[in-house]
Amino acid sequence: MIYLDNAAGSHPKPTVVANAMYRAMTELGASPGRGRHALARHTASLVEQVRGQLARLIHAPDAEQVVFTAGATMSLNMAVFGWLFPRGGHVLSTSMEHNAMIRPLRSLEQQGRIRLELLQADRWGYVDAAELLHHIRPDTSLVAISHGSNVNGAVQPLEEIAAICSRMGIPLLVDASQSLGLLPIDVQKLDIAMLAMAGHKALYGPAGVGALYVRPGMELLPLLSGGTGGQSELPAMPEEYPQHLEAGSLNVCGIAGLGAALDFLEAADPGKIYQHCMKLCAMLADQAAVLPGVKIHWGRKDRPRLPVLAMEIYGFSPEEAAEALDALGVCVRAGYQCAPLAHESLGSLEQDGLIRFSPSRFTGSEDIRLCVLALDKIIREKDGSR
Repeated sequence: MIYLDNAAGSHPKPTVVANAMYRAMTELGASPGRGRHALARHTASLVEQVRGQLARLIHAPDAEQVVFTAGATMSLNMAVFGWLFPRGGHVLSTSMEHNAMIRPLRSLEQQGRIRLELLQADRWGYVDAAELLHHIRPDTSLVAISHGSNVNGAVQPLEEIAAICSRMGIPLLVDASQSLGLLPIDVQKLDIAMLAMAGHKALYGPAGVGALYVRPGMELLPLLSGGTGGQSELPAMPEEYPQHLEAGSLNVCGIAGLGAALDFLEAADPGKIYQHCMKLCAMLADQAAVLPGVKIHWGRKDRPRLPVLAMEIYGFSPEEAAEALDALGVCVRAGYQCAPLAHESLGSLEQDGLIRFSPSRFTGSEDIRLCVLALDKIIREKDGSR
């Protein structure tokens, strides 16, 4: 099997991830912060260790500002509803967002709580940071953007956008689901207000665990209320972070796996992983582009981009192409990739989306060669059937 759907979830995982999760399940079964016995203390120590790893990765000023969640979707919902539900206002986002960002924003718009405006990306998937200034209003209460596209890998000008938001005093929410683990992010340097993280993509951790960074001073309404790791006597959620947003029992096994994945990532060097995956994407783009009827959708060569490459093949629907490749042992993602607005910007909405290829640290050049042979085979068979 050739797995090229890492933008949805990395596979395989490093062996150390499964080992760490097994140890957590068999040796650390207690709920962190919910007891004074030794097992609860050991479990809490593990959780705080991984919290510190994430804080160092994004250069957070305080590890307590990193809140564990069930994934980036939960993180974005926490940020969007937690910040905007009580205060409303005008919100700027982009046409390249994942539904995990757009749907919570649309929900608040439909409730009449916010006025949502989307910056339109160009045909390559990039927004113009300068345009942001023309759309900011006195009541703009949030700018919400995806750092890198999960459809075609276009990386938005985060530094420019962050500088504008910081200068104008507008909080910036960043969805780093696709970029974190591949590109460096410094939340202090960029003055990012909130950063959503997914554990199961380029961080190589398990599904079902993620995190939300919240800048000190941001007052978020908790999305969930319930038991916490302390101050059980209070009638409402504690004001201190991370307990303010961490209601209920944490996914200790997932957090343990994420910690092991972060160790693996640091040892492997994210910069080297990025270069490796980009080289494979470029190889695939170059070799597939000469096949009949193939059109490549990738970010511009002169702009930052991620190793996420989309493609259309004349005569195939995305689903049909993906099914044909699957029959040959190649796993790709077909359709809208949970980002229909992005496909509208890229011009692929009316054709039911695209097929997407995304390699990982564990993908090799031989996998790409075999993938191109599979593409050639399905195209030839299609042409022969006409």
